[in-house]
Amino acid sequence: MLVLLPPSEGKAPSGSGAPLKLESLSLPGLGEARAAVLDELVELCAGDEDRARAVLGLSEGLRGEVAKNTELRTAGARPAGEIYTGVLYDALDLASLDPAARQRAADRLLVFSGLWGAVRVTDEIPSYRCSMGVKLPGLGALAAHWRAPMAAVLPEAAGDGLVLDLRSSAYAAAWKPKGEVAGRTATVRVLHAPTRKVVSHFNKATKGRIVRSLLVSGAAPGSPAELVTVLRDLGYEVEAQAPAKTGKPWELDVLVDEVH
Repeated sequence: MLVLLPPSEGKAPSGSGAPLKLESLSLPGLGEARAAVLDELVELCAGDEDRARAVLGLSEGLRGEVAKNTELRTAGARPAGEIYTGVLYDALDLASLDPAARQRAADRLLVFSGLWGAVRVTDEIPSYRCSMGVKLPGLGALAAHWRAPMAAVLPEAAGDGLVLDLRSSAYAAAWKPKGEVAGRTATVRVLHAPTRKVVSHFNKATKGRIVRSLLVSGAAPGSPAELVTVLRDLGYEVEAQAPAKTGKPWELDVLVDEVH
């Protein structure tokens, strides 16, 4: 099983250890594309600060993020699972997992990123600011920049098992499972049961809890249909229907009564 996650906008500070080693990151087939984004991002942020802030879509209050990006090659790196924070990652709470569940997280979770393309939670990276929606002056839209490298690398990473896609739309644009891989992919919406509306904060928190439940339980569903059964056994209310056409992802709705 491979679980695709979005990153968090806010991130923990960089570490105090050794700096980034691009060649040590998982999915080495993304290395050239990573280097291209890293080079342009550092150059952009080392130049005119206001221009960099405009390109990155940062408010005045986040001006300091520009300076942080200039130090990406020298800042101390730490595991991506410690860098990413926010609602989904608070609910996932990787640090509190037992060793077996932590190993499953290392094997199964893949976090998408405008800068790195995708990393595993054990990959050591510095703190950064660069969302998938950014258009860099030289490379253009990052989602488009990542499509070809992702198409070459991700099918192998997905293997022959279930792909649980919990990404937001901006990050999903960088790689869309095709053909046979798409047929064993499941996407998830979290709906407030009484209103059938998606609530953003609650959506993220519930997705984090779902991933945590799967990791702690040790369940390894091999298909979307098996995932539905597993989630129901774990206490989630799930509605799902097989896609009308082969080669299309399953769409699962997880219904929750309380919004918190």
